[in-house]
Amino acid sequence: RVFILGATKDMGKMLGGEEEKDPDAAKKEEERQEALRQQEEERKAKHARMEAEREKVRQTIRDKYGLKKKEEKEAEEKAAMEQACEGSLTRPKKAIPRGCGDDDEEDEESILDTVLKFLPGPLQDIFKK
Repeated sequence: RVFILGATKDMGKMLGGEEEKDPDAAKKEEERQEALRQQEEERKAKHARMEAEREKVRQTIRDKYGLKKKEEKEAEEKAAMEQACEGSLTRPKKAIPRGCGDDDEEDEESILDTVLKFLPGPLQDIFKK
């Protein structure tokens, strides 16, 4: 067997030998984890401050131009729809598409009258009877 002097220590680790244990490794790892947690908390606090500042700017713009938040608009529209439908058993008139409903007969009569106008006189008399 030939052993290289510098490689014997590393060879032992690669072959499944015991690694040298650092007695302070657990303490160092715990300190590192604590530092990471602290950095994460600082980052979140910084982002919260930035978002609060942005919201102040947004609010001043809303106040200046009389705009409303998206949530406020949706709430007002929902309240308006509920108020319009309150006490009604059917949907609002706006929701009924044109051509559906009671006024279909009137439309048909007007179409028939329009067609009759283009027919010659004797044919008009036949269809009117």
